[in-house]
Amino acid sequence: MTYIESLFSLNGKVAVVTGATRGLGRAIAEALLMAGAKVILSGSNAERLEQTAISFTEQGLPALQFQCDLSEPDKIEKLVNYVTSEHDRIDILVNGAGVTFPHKLADYPDETWRKTFQVNLDAPYQLSKRFGVMMSEQGGGSIINITSIAAEVGFPDNPAYQAAKGALKHLTRSLAVDLGSSGVRVNNIGPGYFKTDMTKGSWSDPEKREERSNRTLLGRWGVPEDLAGVVVFLASEASSYVTGQNIYVDGGWLAKGL
Repeated sequence: MTYIESLFSLNGKVAVVTGATRGLGRAIAEALLMAGAKVILSGSNAERLEQTAISFTEQGLPALQFQCDLSEPDKIEKLVNYVTSEHDRIDILVNGAGVTFPHKLADYPDETWRKTFQVNLDAPYQLSKRFGVMMSEQGGGSIINITSIAAEVGFPDNPAYQAAKGALKHLTRSLAVDLGSSGVRVNNIGPGYFKTDMTKGSWSDPEKREERSNRTLLGRWGVPEDLAGVVVFLASEASSYVTGQNIYVDGGWLAKGL
């Protein structure tokens, strides 16, 4: 293995990826597996979780799995206990799970607000706190939070999603400060418009699809595989001096003026 290959290698590393059964989370898990990590897939849907694990195994990328509904705090505790009891370390945590429930502000449901914050903010906090302690005790690790361009700019009819992603962006810096002295790095990846189940409404509308493509500098939507490189970078020794940062993978959306 060359020096550059060793920089990006995740051989011997243990990773937990939430929201790993579809979309961006699945692509992230696959990238970590391909880089050599042992990956524990976490998702709320048992059938989809099983199918994802089988699919990876058939590709020669055997993955572990643990069902966890992040909207239920006791399930989060069970995930932590599983990793603690079954594995002697955790090196990488990717808080990839997220939910979004667009709705007009005038009658935005309080329950929708609460569930969005539970999955998109509370769960990453609880997992980062618990696994961050484990990483500190072993001398290092990498926590990667998946935010959004919605953490930087406003979008209509989705107040909880934007507020939670904005809060997660700042939580990451707080965690980076608290954990940095122990060698634990904490960073954000902020996707722009990606073709996933979450955005199928906009993608299925030809006018919206073109409008969002034209809003980027690269003239296209992202695909989940576009996250592979930055995820492996942040998870590996290649980013050993990078913490508390926001890396936007948005095709130039935020950089574009006129």
